[in-house]
Amino acid sequence: MRKTNALAFAALGTVLTMGLAACGGTAGGGGNTSSGNKATDGAAASTAKYNDAYTKVVNPSDAKGGTLKFALTNEPDSTDPGNTYYAWNWNFTRLYARPLMTYTAQPGEAGLKLVPDLAESAGEVSADGKTWTYKLKKGIKYDDGTEVKAADIKYAVARSNFTDELTDGPKYFALYLDAGDYKGPYKDKNLDDFKGIETPDDYTVVFKLKAPFSEFDFLVSNPQTAPVPQAKDTGVDYEKAVVSTGPYKFESYEVGKQLNLVRNTNWDPATDTTRKQLPDRIEVQYGQNGEDIDNRLIAGQIQVDLAGTGMQPAGRAKVVSDPKLKDSTDNPFTPFNRYAMMSTKVKPFDNVECRKAVQYATDKTATQAPWGGPLGGEIGTTAMTPTTVGYKQFDLYPNGADHKGDLTKAKEALTACGQPNGFEANLAVRGDRTKEVQVAEALQASLARVGIKLTIKKYPSGDWSAQYAGKPDFVHKNNLGIMIAGWGADWPSGFGFLSQIVDGRAIKPSGNYNQMELNDPAINELLDKGIQTPDATARNEIWAQVDQKVMESAAFMSFVYEKTLIFRPSNLTNVYVHPAWGMYDYTWLGVKQ
Repeated sequence: MRKTNALAFAALGTVLTMGLAACGGTAGGGGNTSSGNKATDGAAASTAKYNDAYTKVVNPSDAKGGTLKFALTNEPDSTDPGNTYYAWNWNFTRLYARPLMTYTAQPGEAGLKLVPDLAESAGEVSADGKTWTYKLKKGIKYDDGTEVKAADIKYAVARSNFTDELTDGPKYFALYLDAGDYKGPYKDKNLDDFKGIETPDDYTVVFKLKAPFSEFDFLVSNPQTAPVPQAKDTGVDYEKAVVSTGPYKFESYEVGKQLNLVRNTNWDPATDTTRKQLPDRIEVQYGQNGEDIDNRLIAGQIQVDLAGTGMQPAGRAKVVSDPKLKDSTDNPFTPFNRYAMMSTKVKPFDNVECRKAVQYATDKTATQAPWGGPLGGEIGTTAMTPTTVGYKQFDLYPNGADHKGDLTKAKEALTACGQPNGFEANLAVRGDRTKEVQVAEALQASLARVGIKLTIKKYPSGDWSAQYAGKPDFVHKNNLGIMIAGWGADWPSGFGFLSQIVDGRAIKPSGNYNQMELNDPAINELLDKGIQTPDATARNEIWAQVDQKVMESAAFMSFVYEKTLIFRPSNLTNVYVHPAWGMYDYTWLGVKQ
């Protein structure tokens, strides 16, 4: 265990055990910015210090009003809570979508404890572990004033997990619910045919599983259990007018350009212990330049970089060198691993020795640098991060004491894979993510030292999983051998981190996150064994075994266990880093007028 992560790891382990025991076994416009003030003056006016929001709420305030402004370099995969898989979007959608369970609104260890959201309490699990029952709070309304019913949650899960049209979100429920050959509500409009969920009355939701699932309360905290009335569903166009159960609702959405939210007057704070409703409106600008976002944050013209992935290199250098500006930043460990995946279905990466050559040849200090060096994270050697319950430290491909690469080992691996002089390959990266592009360039330079010549292919992050790196047909057709990406746990356990990126049964024709296309029966069986194991200690040992087998494939290469440097303007209130997201809690934020 790394000393810098000891507290986070201990906190996660404690909370995961508590949560399972509790469940029976386990962004343009607006006029409220501080324009005209120098950035250093604004930072100096605050009493908050560097990293304060990691452990406490900075600038606490219950003052209402104003416009909270977000900006993003690209656009979301979808604003539909059932069709998104970006961590920042799971955080953001909570402004208008409430799942059955959620996390406590606190920094530090306390923030990882599950609490009921739409549900009255944690799930009641049957003796055989295959039935989970949730009772809904009565009187929760949509933004149009109609009441949330159990059938709406059943429908939300059906549409997000059992349709061909919605591809961007995970498919946990499709994998684990006992739903037979159900084809989804777009092909079968009779919801009674969906046997994986029962709704005996308007306020009871009963999940029927194929096998025990010890962490099910964590699973229903994901936004796919946010209710959707069947009559309001418009398929892929639902993202344009999502029905709200949270403190804000859609005012307007111009896809790819801007989203505007306003207060939901039918949201009742008496039913919601984790959200606030402070700004009058929230505006999100999409397709913004990353460096410009940093400059506008420093000037107080916008309040939040929506992606939560930290400042760009130029902005980071500026604030780190200025003590006053640095006091307006936080540098938290996040749940994320930043890595490369090698496709086992694209030559020559179908040969494990060719994959090992990449592992040994990579200069990991060079690929760490774009993230900010040690400020941006610790050099990684495993799939799971030290903040994931079940993590064990090991390194199957040591690349020198200075991490600059073991070229001798790399050349031996190239000879073993029949490519002694190296080979040519394509590397895919999200072109609007400056740091990821720089990582790609560093990897390109590293591998060139042993004759591996990479051609960098840039694709937009908004459709990254739906149309490009997450679409196996596209990957094969374009010979994308290496994909640079990142992953954070869906919930704080080894299963919550690993299952969607290493389980061969999770490979999808679109929206695929197992971009290695690794389908190892031993890995799949261990995942099943682990999630069915009630004892948390035994379960965590299994997650470590999965990690070991994934790394033995050499198809996964970690760059850094991520830390981010995020900037909080002095006009942003109620700021704290939520440990479940590794970024600010977007549902608590306010703005000074």
